[in-house]
Amino acid sequence: MMDYIEKIKNFETLDLIAKAKQLSQKERYDTITLERAIFLSWWCDKGDCGFCYMSTQKNKIKDPKSARRKIDAILAEAELCKRIGWNIEFLSGGYDSFTSSEIKSIATDIYDITNNPVWLNTGITEDLEEYGEEIIGITGAVEIANPTLHNKICPSKPLDQIGSMLDKAGDLGFKKAITVILGLGETIDDIEYLIQYIKNHGIDRVIFYSLNPHKGTEFENSSQPASLYYAGVIASIRLTFPKIEIICGTWTDNLANIGILIESGANGITKFPLFKMFGTRYGKRVEEEVKWTGKKLQGTFTDTEKLGIAKSDFNPALDKFIKRYIEESLNNKY
Repeated sequence: MMDYIEKIKNFETLDLIAKAKQLSQKERYDTITLERAIFLSWWCDKGDCGFCYMSTQKNKIKDPKSARRKIDAILAEAELCKRIGWNIEFLSGGYDSFTSSEIKSIATDIYDITNNPVWLNTGITEDLEEYGEEIIGITGAVEIANPTLHNKICPSKPLDQIGSMLDKAGDLGFKKAITVILGLGETIDDIEYLIQYIKNHGIDRVIFYSLNPHKGTEFENSSQPASLYYAGVIASIRLTFPKIEIICGTWTDNLANIGILIESGANGITKFPLFKMFGTRYGKRVEEEVKWTGKKLQGTFTDTEKLGIAKSDFNPALDKFIKRYIEESLNNKY
């Protein structure tokens, strides 16, 4: 573990990437998934994470219920993801945007549509017993791989409470995931803390993002992390945990990161504006990045025929949203 950290410090990241690539080949990680986080709401009762877009909205939204997405729109998005072969990364919603029973109902409908149970990323919750076969796992928003920084940047999401929730999820038979954002001030040495956290809580899946500076947050003038630093972290986690699932998020201005992140050990990629990018040169670029790693892509970012007809196979109430998403995908000028 320390050897990996020292290699990154000594600018030997390419050596780490090569080792991670060999390990991925040994484990036969030859398919890359496209992942889509489905948001339930643009409201968060906490609203104090220093990097988060929702922290800029709390004082602007007078009625939190007005920020909730229509459930039929959520389900229509899930149906389109199934058609084009994308995985649902997780259902995500700010604190107190939906009740647990409402989330369970949404997850159950998505399970019926996709034939796959979903991951949740809906905050620290005590009532995990309410969920069943519609849920595959629970995600904890660790965000910063440094406990001191976490307390400063995410003051309302204590790491010990996240850890307790994940442990309870494991006891109930659910898989466990965490999200980590790189570029919030962590150092290379903090990789050791992250590795220990993964070990302590038996994490099955890690979802990495690079900082996306949002206007109005304390990070609006910050830079995104360097690609080789990002890749070095991924390679370190892959080499330490050969069986773990790694999902990497990037942004439209950093699509060139995709190839090197896959070479470093990523199993899937995420964080794209799906309906704005689908069928565009940006979607083609994503597919090209995967192609040149020699891996197979699960799903499509360019095949408009996969979108199907503007009618739901699940519920006629979804038709108008299916139609809207298809039209947005076919007519976008992103």
